[in-house]
Amino acid sequence: MLRKSLLLFLFHLLSLLFSGYADPARNCTRNSPVVGSESVFEMVQHQVRGSLKITDDCSFRVSQFDMLPGSDVHWWGAQGPGFDNLTKGFIVSEAGLSGTYKNSSFNVSLMSNVTWGMINVLAIWDRANASDFGHVVLRKEAPAKPPPTVFDNCKVLSKKFRLRWSLNVSEDSLEIGLEAAIGITDFMAFGWADPSAEDSDLMIGGDIAVAGFKEDGLPFVDDFFITKYSECVKNGDGVVQGVCPDSAYEGPSGVGLANHSMLVYGHRKDGVTFVRYQWHLSKVDANYDRPVNHSANMKVIWALGPIKPPDSISPYYLPQNHGPENYGHLVLNVSEHVNDCTGPLDAEDKEDQDIIIADANVPLVVTSAPAMHYPNPPNPDKVLYINKKEAPVLRVERGVPVKFSIQAGHDVALYITSDPLGGNATTRNLTETIYAGGPDAHGVQASPTELIWAPDRNTPDHIYYHSLYDQKMGWRVEVVDGGLSDMYNNSVNLDDQQVTFFWTLSKHSISIAARGEKKSGYIAVGFGSGMVNSFVYVGWMDDTGIGHVNSYWIDGKDASSIHRTRENLTHVRCKTENGIITWEFTRPLDPSCKREKRVECKNIIDPTTPLKVVWAVGAKWSSDRLTNRNMHSSTSNRPIRVHLMRGSAEAEQDLLPVLAVHGFMMFVAWGILFPGGILATRYLKHLKGDGWFRIHVYLQYSGLIIVLLALLFAVAELRGFYVRSTHVKFGLASIFFACIQPVNAFVRPQKPANGEQAPFKRVIWEYFHAFAGRCAIVVGIAALFTGMKHLGDRYDVENVRGLNWAMAIWFLVGALIVIYLEHQERQRIKKQVSAKSNWVFGNIEEDDSVDLLSSTRTTADKESLPSGRMEVQLEPLNR
Repeated sequence: MLRKSLLLFLFHLLSLLFSGYADPARNCTRNSPVVGSESVFEMVQHQVRGSLKITDDCSFRVSQFDMLPGSDVHWWGAQGPGFDNLTKGFIVSEAGLSGTYKNSSFNVSLMSNVTWGMINVLAIWDRANASDFGHVVLRKEAPAKPPPTVFDNCKVLSKKFRLRWSLNVSEDSLEIGLEAAIGITDFMAFGWADPSAEDSDLMIGGDIAVAGFKEDGLPFVDDFFITKYSECVKNGDGVVQGVCPDSAYEGPSGVGLANHSMLVYGHRKDGVTFVRYQWHLSKVDANYDRPVNHSANMKVIWALGPIKPPDSISPYYLPQNHGPENYGHLVLNVSEHVNDCTGPLDAEDKEDQDIIIADANVPLVVTSAPAMHYPNPPNPDKVLYINKKEAPVLRVERGVPVKFSIQAGHDVALYITSDPLGGNATTRNLTETIYAGGPDAHGVQASPTELIWAPDRNTPDHIYYHSLYDQKMGWRVEVVDGGLSDMYNNSVNLDDQQVTFFWTLSKHSISIAARGEKKSGYIAVGFGSGMVNSFVYVGWMDDTGIGHVNSYWIDGKDASSIHRTRENLTHVRCKTENGIITWEFTRPLDPSCKREKRVECKNIIDPTTPLKVVWAVGAKWSSDRLTNRNMHSSTSNRPIRVHLMRGSAEAEQDLLPVLAVHGFMMFVAWGILFPGGILATRYLKHLKGDGWFRIHVYLQYSGLIIVLLALLFAVAELRGFYVRSTHVKFGLASIFFACIQPVNAFVRPQKPANGEQAPFKRVIWEYFHAFAGRCAIVVGIAALFTGMKHLGDRYDVENVRGLNWAMAIWFLVGALIVIYLEHQERQRIKKQVSAKSNWVFGNIEEDDSVDLLSSTRTTADKESLPSGRMEVQLEPLNR
């Protein structure tokens, strides 16, 4: 009995294997108008390929079917291909789709309550993520063209590279599709070798097409000709050599005009790059193209590798070294039918979407805009953008608060949810966990709403951000354990939000980290207004996977201008995760070395002065001899001024005019007005009336007002100041002395009556008043010179040295004038004392011409001053 049951089970199992999913016991008619129609699946995700034929009213057959596995995949029916129709669709068969399919063929039965009249679009649907893997449209007004991923032939070139083609002799063309599981910054190359070349030297003379994706996400293909095993370069004679586009050989006038290949289509899905283009067979250029005999066996060559984007030196996308394994050759006859591609290409890294890593101190700007490359189709017309990136993967750290600045519109309410679709799961009779946000989390750019969310230890590793009102506007949130944001006190996004800069200040050192926001080969961060004339730190991973961080001084725009320095970097770390580089190190604020011998000794970081920071990223770096191929592919447009002590940053503004006005005002005060007021007090008292006093008061108060205005002007523009700067110390000291003088004048003791001796308080007051004024002048002049030096250090002003000399000459001339006036004053006092010894009482008014602090003033002089208003003159009698 047991043996009989086992035989029956095996019989049913074999029946299912040979007949697919169809139910043989079901009696199906063939009345539907779509019966007998054939379609080809349009690839959307998961490398879906294959064809479909409707066999009868209750089943269909799938042939040569490829698909990468999903989580909960079903055959899905919908009224149309749009987002609204597909999300409102339904399961049409009890047979699910699990695992990987490789060139499979099978039958599928519809559910008993499903008819073809209910289905206009048959899709492969992942219910867990509401994802469309691929679909066919059953009813079309016009005959449908095959999808661009469909070809007559397929040849495996390597484990991760395939060649697809269709021959069209009547149009003298080949439709070629290159398909490879490579990085988004890599190239695919395929073409025909020189028929006369040896197998060991097939690349030289090869006519190839190089295809890939640009930085803006668009595909490209270009016609290349190989003359040398090197990157395309122009030698001193102006001759172009290497792996170069045909247009490069034609000269500047041929850019974009000598492209034998014509782009038809391209996509980047599941970590696989696919580019379709058209290639002429015989209508080719005689110089740099090779005709293809479609009926002959011909040698073809191929390669994969990194590509260098256009830069200031070359306007072309140039292939780099493909390495020891990613190239090859074979003999191919394009008229013969070939199909040895079994199953879909399965890339190791399938995630191309941008990653935003949240930091506690940097708000994430949430906006909405039309969908361009949404990672989980189908999707609505409008989706969420974070920091100008379309539906990125948001990575947050447990215990680190995440701040959102919501500016997506009042019709978009952000919330963090466990539901992969969003749009309020309760409307679909489902439950969800909401971690943050809700109906009130909406705003516009003029009036954004702030939302703060702190994931904790109980937050799942994978959740989602979406709109509460519409489905599938957002994407995935990855919750990880703490990282850089926990390790560093401050962080800012640099220009264009492509690099995040972290730092922590100590008493004598600073710890710095940088992290890219997109995949790259290296990250460079420089201190200066641009990469030229700046100290730069570069972090990259070598070919063995080991991270490095080196320091450099750059004084030009070519590779020979990049000079390796030997800074004292400690706690150096560099790592990459999904192609995103992060590096860290600690360095002293002031290198303890001689600046005359080593240029890196000039790389001093003053925490009180904003640090100008720039960045650059590129495809490849090396610790050996650098070449122009190491040029960056992307760089900041302007420096960011990082306030190290405040923990903030702002775009670089040219404050040189502001500081120049501040310096001029201070020079007027400390170089003209204040000294003028002191000179008036010292050398104009002998004049009649109180004019000297008025001049003194007016000049001193005018100078003080100008000083305070200049101070407020600088503080307002610089947004504060810090006392650690030498210039600021001298400046504050001089302002302190200047402000004491009006207070001192207000509390001065009453001057003695004529003929009376000055009281002790009056003498002390005069000494203090004179001493404070002279100290203010000395410290103010020191502040002027240190301010000029600060201006030169900050902006590299070329004429600072000349201005310093001019200011020194000004004060030297002033000192000479003071010496002359002092000599004249002493001569005048001597004459006055000599005249008073002749027993002549002169003017009855008080004589203020004698300074209380003068050493030539005697008690007899004081007593000789009259006290009455009557003018009496005694003269000796002549006998």
